[in-house]
Amino acid sequence: MTPMVNSKWFGYSFLAFGLLIQVVTYLISNSLNPYSLIHLSLISGCLGVFSVVLTAQGNIWMYLFGFAQVITYTILCFQQRFYAEIAINAYYFLTMVYGVYAWRKRLNADASTISPRNLTWKAVVLIAVATVIGAWLVGWGLAAWTDDTQPYLDAYTTVPALVAQVLMILVYREHWFIWLAVDLFSVVLWLRAGDYCLAALYAFWCLNCLYGLYRWKSLTTNP
Repeated sequence: MTPMVNSKWFGYSFLAFGLLIQVVTYLISNSLNPYSLIHLSLISGCLGVFSVVLTAQGNIWMYLFGFAQVITYTILCFQQRFYAEIAINAYYFLTMVYGVYAWRKRLNADASTISPRNLTWKAVVLIAVATVIGAWLVGWGLAAWTDDTQPYLDAYTTVPALVAQVLMILVYREHWFIWLAVDLFSVVLWLRAGDYCLAALYAFWCLNCLYGLYRWKSLTTNP
């Protein structure tokens, strides 16, 4: 299984599968419930597919697509009044600027893929507990002080993502487990918002987390 997952053909096929999901979902959504930003959902979704698949492959070129996806996704979140999502995308943009530098320091000999590392179990438990508590507090604050349409889901797709982004930037393999939880919550978030393109994107990203775990395991080294 692992050699196949690590092959270039699997990578190309997986990328094509993600793009196909976006196009099919776009066509269905546009026919059932057309609205002004449905085209932007498709663009953002396709950029996101490129970004996460390249991330799963440990390829530094993922940042090129990542910057573009953050901008388009922020516009879509603004329309839905997902304030925590808007804030985190500004955070993504800023951290990715540093991420280019951090990833360049851990490039392998091929000058395009990185050499990941692992957290200790003690660090994993500490991060998990702090993340769950932090997300609940943010959800409570959004529910109490804003007109956020889905405050707790918004929080549980935001706070864990803050943590996962830091771990990804610092090239720790465990970030994939957190992204998997974030993506599952995000599927529900966008289904309830009626944006099936983005719901399909996050469903694909769930699969990409499993792909990333396999790929980063084969690339992982100790600090």
